[in-house]
Amino acid sequence: MSDPRDTICSLCRLAYANNWMPGTGGGIGICDGHTAYISPSGIEKELTTKDQIVAYDMNNDTYECGAGGLRPSACTPLFLELFRRQDMDIGCVIHTHSLNAVLCSMMYDAEFSISNMEQIKALPSGEGRNLRNVETLRIPIIENAPEEQDLMPELKRIISEYPAACAVLVRRHGLFVWGATAKKAKIYVESIDYLMEAAVKMRGLAL
Repeated sequence: MSDPRDTICSLCRLAYANNWMPGTGGGIGICDGHTAYISPSGIEKELTTKDQIVAYDMNNDTYECGAGGLRPSACTPLFLELFRRQDMDIGCVIHTHSLNAVLCSMMYDAEFSISNMEQIKALPSGEGRNLRNVETLRIPIIENAPEEQDLMPELKRIISEYPAACAVLVRRHGLFVWGATAKKAKIYVESIDYLMEAAVKMRGLAL
């Protein structure tokens, strides 16, 4: 298994290249046993280095700062909530500030939904298989809050209401995506962002 720190750095560079995490926004977490490796706060994603990744001990609720005393991302409480859920197999969480996600969070009311698109087949149905292109992908939307940790009650509620979901949109903020592995989370982010971009463009073209 590759070092989670290396994987996070690679994902950070991918996120920067795709404009999913502009500035210092967004974050990535990978769970390995009882340790959560989390991207640092306040560092541009394309500049993030392995020694800056924060290691969080979930048994003791303590963490080792990254190089230079860097603290974990503000997303950390939400990442830990997802990692600790016994009813979900989550090994990686990616939080983006993608413009496509922000626009879709304003275009739709309670959930983003799309069907009859081939890329839907890359996403899980929650039934041990992936969705078919003729099925509907549904991603719930929750309201934003002044601090990311304040999103916790709504995140818990939405997971209960959408047990098959692998993502949640935060209105005017961004997207949280999770998967059993970093590879799966990456595929889900790429696919969801593609579908959201398609939805935005279809709306603009009145299709």
